[in-house]
Amino acid sequence: MGRCDLHSAKGKGHRKGLRTVATIEFAKGVLVMLATLGFVEIIRKDIDLEDAAQNLLYALHIDPDRRLSHMLVHAAGRMMNADVATVLGIALVYVTLRFVESYGLWRQRVWAEWLAIISGAIYLPYELYNLIRRPTTVHWVILLINIAVVAYVAWVRWDEISSRQGVSGRLAPDGD
Repeated sequence: MGRCDLHSAKGKGHRKGLRTVATIEFAKGVLVMLATLGFVEIIRKDIDLEDAAQNLLYALHIDPDRRLSHMLVHAAGRMMNADVATVLGIALVYVTLRFVESYGLWRQRVWAEWLAIISGAIYLPYELYNLIRRPTTVHWVILLINIAVVAYVAWVRWDEISSRQGVSGRLAPDGD
């Protein structure tokens, strides 16, 4: 079995999993893109985010004295002070990275698998820190999904590397 044959045999076994990860990464990019477009629209229309947050709480019949309510209003106030160019720049880099990564994973490219491992692992300490500070269901879900993605793609890389070493190890004694 040649090198291309081995990669294509391995690829068929991991195609569905890598495409699932690609879909997750694409969805993350789309969500950030939509949130950024919403933020730009709010800034463009000069909407007071603190008032909007308080109106949302009122519309949803959420007690404004609750901790979550205070956090929402505080976050909205911080967004009003955000530098729009910085927010757009960070969002553009993040969305581009997610889309490039999802394309590469969909096409089963090795560079995309490494990118997924590295970019996913970079967020793990931050997500763990958030979970320790405020253990919520959302933080748990985000952390567990990210761990699953990093672990799965690392396993795919390990599987391919060990398969190649196994083949090269068997061919070497025969003189091939």
